[in-house]
Amino acid sequence: MLILALDTTTDFGSCALWIDGELRQLDCPPGRPHSETLLPLVRQLMAEAGLAFSQLDGIAFGCGPGAFTGLRVACGVTQGLAVAWETPVVPVCSLASMASQLAATQVLALLDARMGEVYAARYENRVAGIAQCGDIRVVLPVGLELPSESGWHACGNAITAYPALAERLKTAGVAIHPDILPNAGAVARLAVPQLAAGKGIDAALAAPLYIRDKVAKTVAERLGEGGRA
Repeated sequence: MLILALDTTTDFGSCALWIDGELRQLDCPPGRPHSETLLPLVRQLMAEAGLAFSQLDGIAFGCGPGAFTGLRVACGVTQGLAVAWETPVVPVCSLASMASQLAATQVLALLDARMGEVYAARYENRVAGIAQCGDIRVVLPVGLELPSESGWHACGNAITAYPALAERLKTAGVAIHPDILPNAGAVARLAVPQLAAGKGIDAALAAPLYIRDKVAKTVAERLGEGGRA
């Protein structure tokens, strides 16, 4: 099975190829917009592998939640390629892609949602694959409900973005992994069983997973919180 995977959920962007169990990944250069770097990187990845887009069995992308602009970039590139080459698409949740990178049974995935909030979801790594437990939430760090049981691990950039949250996690006995972020390699791995089961979707149906519709606060809201206009 040959799968192209893309992820620009955060400032760290990447693309990857799954070639019958072998995984190759290239990372977007830092400090430049993903809209400029992702597609050239995809072409480089395909060329280095000696493969044509017509050979792809599917294209997977990190659908979110995450940075709004980044989600649109990965989704747009995926749709463009999938339409051109009549390839099925697999959206993969960014929080699930993080949780899947940990060799732990119970994982709390946490992404910085900006605006002082956190995207959060709980997962269990099972024999049959990773399973989401409950809904994805966008909450204030202070309002995040922490697991009461032992054995939990937390991952994601929200841990670094909100030091008070990191302290709460440590106090609760939750092991933290702030450097784990969504990446295309993890997206590809999670897409494999979906494509194998025939669960790829038409490119026209692919869409970012935003969780919230509001992307910025008004001037009045920022001033009311002690910020600047």
